[in-house]
Amino acid sequence: MSKVSIVYWSGTGNTEAMANMIAEGVKEAGKEADVLPVSIASVADLQAASAFALGCPSMGVEQLEEAEMEPFMCELESGISGKQVGLFGSYGWGDGEWMRDWAERMKNAGAVLLREEGIITNDAPEDDMLEELKAAGQELAQKA
Repeated sequence: MSKVSIVYWSGTGNTEAMANMIAEGVKEAGKEADVLPVSIASVADLQAASAFALGCPSMGVEQLEEAEMEPFMCELESGISGKQVGLFGSYGWGDGEWMRDWAERMKNAGAVLLREEGIITNDAPEDDMLEELKAAGQELAQKA
């Protein structure tokens, strides 16, 4: 069975909840989901995969979390050309600039994004967002 990695950083649990909903979609599509905090994820495993998801909430002045996710991304981005990547995250302020910047960064590195500007939610994901996350997981599973 093919496995789809869903790597995330979460401060309040909202982005983790999003990761788990993507995993539900992956499982519904008949694949195995590997939901991992970025602190234990392997850059090499993602670079060897054809499709995966990355999640991080907006931090500071709309940026990725700096201690774990940003260093992970710096290492990962040199090996993601041609990979199918789903981006997701939550925010409590702003307008999603961090996700637009992240999506642009991934496209510049050659990734093929599952959603053009990622999937974002203000605070905790609600019912309509949960369905979108599951649908994204199903799409990722088909590309893995």
